[in-house]
Amino acid sequence: MGQVSLADRQIKVKRPRLRHKQEGEVSVPAYESLQENSATAQRMMGALLRGVSTREYAEVLPEMAETAGVSRSSISRQAIEGSVEQLRQLRERRWDQADLLVLYIDGQRFGSHHVISAVGVDRAGAKHVLGIELGATENAAAVKQLLTNLRDQGLPMDRKYLFVIDGAKALRAAIEGVFGTGQPVQRCRNHKMRNVIDELPKEQRPQAMNLMRAAWRVHDAEEGVKRLEQLARFLEQQHESAARSLRKAWRRCSPSNGCSFRPRCTNASAPPT
Repeated sequence: MGQVSLADRQIKVKRPRLRHKQEGEVSVPAYESLQENSATAQRMMGALLRGVSTREYAEVLPEMAETAGVSRSSISRQAIEGSVEQLRQLRERRWDQADLLVLYIDGQRFGSHHVISAVGVDRAGAKHVLGIELGATENAAAVKQLLTNLRDQGLPMDRKYLFVIDGAKALRAAIEGVFGTGQPVQRCRNHKMRNVIDELPKEQRPQAMNLMRAAWRVHDAEEGVKRLEQLARFLEQQHESAARSLRKAWRRCSPSNGCSFRPRCTNASAPPT
């Protein structure tokens, strides 16, 4: 008994056997060509990314799933093969013609693994996944490797981008090392907001979030800073650490290090985000 791969499944079949008079059993080319099918790997990759367990693969296969010779181990293997191919395509993608304005760089955690990702936004507002690298945003070597890969993939280096990052010093150092010191950098507001509200009790978090968002919506930068300072003075009465974290949002803003607060970034050649 054997199995062959169709468009989206593997079917159990009775494998033909072919013998040579002198050489004994030989392979059947037609059967061997039906052994592998990249479509199955891509389909299983998509299913697993949607949260389908390898134990429940039959639910995402057609009605003839009971005849499919697909084990849990083969599903896992095919999903790995599919992800390896997608990663290869991502790492080889070229960005020579990309008209990008904004580059978001952030770290994410998947179980015990830290991954840094870069996402670009073009003039039409479309987002493009530029690259990923194992490591945290505090890992200077991993961050520099990610940015160096983007340069090697043809990302134009003769222009300015608005970099939106968290507060990791390694990120800013890598940007200056690969793209130069003249690039505008903005502190991610979501990271800053989380840093502040993490220092507050739960009952005060919604009000603080609303006040911060209202200040960021103000078009006049000085007025926005004034509102945040009022919030900081209120918070420091009982939550000094939250006020201290909030004040860092505008004290780091200067033409020399990029804008980390201003609602309208005066240093950036790209629209604010």
